[in-house]
Amino acid sequence: MKRMLLLMLMMSFCTNAQTQRFIYELQFKMDSTKSQYEKLNFALDINPKDVKYYEYAYLRSDSINKATGRYDHQYGSWFPSLKRERNSNKNQNYELIGHNMFSFPSEDKISWNLTSEVKKIGENTLQKATTNFGGRSWVAWFNKDVNISEGPYKFRGLPGLIFQLEDSEANFIFTLIENKNLKKTYDTVGFVETYYGTKPLEVSEKVRTKKKLDFYNDPLQDMRKDFKENMQGEMFVMGTKITKAEQFNDLTKKLQEMLRKTNNPIERDKTMKY
Repeated sequence: MKRMLLLMLMMSFCTNAQTQRFIYELQFKMDSTKSQYEKLNFALDINPKDVKYYEYAYLRSDSINKATGRYDHQYGSWFPSLKRERNSNKNQNYELIGHNMFSFPSEDKISWNLTSEVKKIGENTLQKATTNFGGRSWVAWFNKDVNISEGPYKFRGLPGLIFQLEDSEANFIFTLIENKNLKKTYDTVGFVETYYGTKPLEVSEKVRTKKKLDFYNDPLQDMRKDFKENMQGEMFVMGTKITKAEQFNDLTKKLQEMLRKTNNPIERDKTMKY
């Protein structure tokens, strides 16, 4: 397993905290054939009744919207957000496809193989566990001194909090970098349960796949409908200013090529067949 740097983490838990928030850094490859990594941070909120997982950037836009009382500032993640009941493997997935948010349920029980191997990172003693999930082999390092059976994304069920997680091909590397105690459970209704006030359409896994294929086949459908010659305001796609309708054909091909190259989901068995 590729060695990861874990910042020294002082795990101080507050007994009257409503939410324990853990921040994970994710290094990932959008294109599995390349060596280049992207980096994003994700929040894992352990609330009294549920668990929520989402990209940390949503919090920045949500704080602006709450200050103004409007949904003017909007952010959209490539990665789905999740919500589940405490001590449950039943996830509600929230995924942005094009400009629309969809939700679908999934049962994601993970069977772990605990090993006796341990390592020390700072003041933390971590134990190794392995599993196969989503078409990938994974190695997790968890801290059994932190009595929280959770981790990033859908990875949970170990006798302790997951500090590090990596797949065997090093396409996805999660590292716990920070924890916070919140005295009040954070209201995520603006970006998890709804997409900035618009309730997501709940679909089945089959329909979700169809929606992704529909978007791939015509990713600029909405923009093409809105476009008018000499329209007021400006419209850009991939940095290109749209001045005539004929540009949409070439830009559609470029977007489709990008979607094919970034078709590397955490759950590889759900890779789209474009």
